Amino acid sequence: MKKILRYFKPYKSQSFLGPLFKLLEATFELLVPFVVAAIVDEGFGARIGGGYPNADKSFIVWACVLLVGFGLLGFVFAVAAQYFSARAATGVCAGVRKDLFKKVQSLSYKDLDGIGEATVLTRMTGDVDKLQTGINLFLRLFLRSPFIVFGAMFCALFIDPTSFGIFAVTIVVLAAVVYTVMLICMPLYKKSQEKLDKVLLSTRENLSGARVLRAFCQEEDERKTFDKRNGELNKERKFVGALAAITNPLTYVLINLAVIILLYTGAIRVDSGSLSQGEVIALYNLMGQILIELIKLANLIVTVAKAAASGSRIESVLAMQSSLQWEETCEKREEDYVVFDGVGLRYHEGGEAALSDLSFTVKKGETVGIIGGTGSGKSTLVNLIPRFYDVTEGQVRIDGVDVRSKTQKEFLRSRIGVVPQKAKLFKGSIRKNLLWGKKDATDEELKTALCLAQADGVVFEKGGLDALVEQGGKNFSGGQKQRLTIARALVRRPDILILDDSSSALDYATEAELRKALRGLPSTTFIVSQRASSVRDADKIVVLDDGKAVGIGTHESLMQSCEVYREIYYSQYEAEGGSV
Repeated sequence: MKKILRYFKPYKSQSFLGPLFKLLEATFELLVPFVVAAIVDEGFGARIGGGYPNADKSFIVWACVLLVGFGLLGFVFAVAAQYFSARAATGVCAGVRKDLFKKVQSLSYKDLDGIGEATVLTRMTGDVDKLQTGINLFLRLFLRSPFIVFGAMFCALFIDPTSFGIFAVTIVVLAAVVYTVMLICMPLYKKSQEKLDKVLLSTRENLSGARVLRAFCQEEDERKTFDKRNGELNKERKFVGALAAITNPLTYVLINLAVIILLYTGAIRVDSGSLSQGEVIALYNLMGQILIELIKLANLIVTVAKAAASGSRIESVLAMQSSLQWEETCEKREEDYVVFDGVGLRYHEGGEAALSDLSFTVKKGETVGIIGGTGSGKSTLVNLIPRFYDVTEGQVRIDGVDVRSKTQKEFLRSRIGVVPQKAKLFKGSIRKNLLWGKKDATDEELKTALCLAQADGVVFEKGGLDALVEQGGKNFSGGQKQRLTIARALVRRPDILILDDSSSALDYATEAELRKALRGLPSTTFIVSQRASSVRDADKIVVLDDGKAVGIGTHESLMQSCEVYREIYYSQYEAEGGSV
């Protein structure tokens, strides 16, 4: 939890005032048994055995007024403590959530693949919420409960030293019970949160893939998978909940045993005249306060155990270092614009190579087509250019400089336009989505990009640039989303444009118009596609097969020299030698 503690720095005053006001409230609460004892002994005259006829009514009235005053002051202090504790807890967790989101944004694709979306979502929602609840309760009770428990014990020492032993033994036994339960429960809470990740993963997959599930009639299988994971989570939480629940009955049993012993010994000593009735009532009230506070403390420990488990899970993400480290220096080489030099990539250490021994050069302004079968490494290749993944062998150089050099850091993400394989729009408006490409783009620039992407008709149909885009762009068809994501990339007029199978949902006529428009751009363009028609006019075509380049050249040269390319080409036309 050390990394979490630094978030308390802006809220030091709130973190101090919250517990302070709780201590003031607790102080007045500890004074109540003394006032009650005085009412019984002095007000009603129980000390001298006079009974009600000897009652001092004015003393009783003023003592009752004093109790009401204690109650009102305690209420004010309790509200103040709640305010400051809640403000500190909310502020701390707002900072944690902000940095957690920032950390996730800084991680590479490889790091995110390792964590998993479901885990990240659980950390940023459920874990942060548990941490906030834990901090709030901790600031309110971590001093109040021990203060009342030990304060009541020393008040008992002041009232009757003989009864002090009963209080001391009871508190020691209860502390041992609570500590044991906490020691067992903390690792179990962490395990239950890990099982929650799996439940969230199932939920996310089923919601995002609902259409696919129904199309293949897999609802029952997925329901069984979800039920299994949910059952495991339920079983784990029931077990740890049952262990935590033992704390309250054990506390009640031990405290009530202590009360019985206290009343028994107190009655004997009252009868012998060494203890007054008011003092016995005061001791009983103090024992009752200990009971209430130990129950609160037990619940606090359970909540803090959950918060600590969640905090350690959050820290594990905050402590992660991105696998993408920028090199301090890199010697510039005078050569072609984009160079793949002996490039190899493995997604996981010891895993199979996704790319191996890949070498080719691209001149500025050229159009490069990337084609190959499913799983051949096409998307992997273009993901190396903006450095979404790091090569494990060789180098990728742009303008003679390795992409891992710090001199490339600003260039890569600001001057490269990427259209991912899966078209993604964000909730808002068409204008807002397009401005992701260039924040200060004018309406004229937006319209130009839309015309180039063949998306101006889409905007017109929807009612203009300010037309609503629902979450995930679900109010647009697949082809419309693809054209808008291409327009978003074109708004910034990128030096390098990467189209990762971004026209798969377009008809041939629209795709042909798109290719024609893109040929007039000065950008160096990489087109990933499984359609031979999409890449046949490229200046250079790279043919991939099982992560290796089996052919590099123009359409005409590859038709003569590359069997894989010929198979792809002829498989898409009815007759060999057919034309588009």
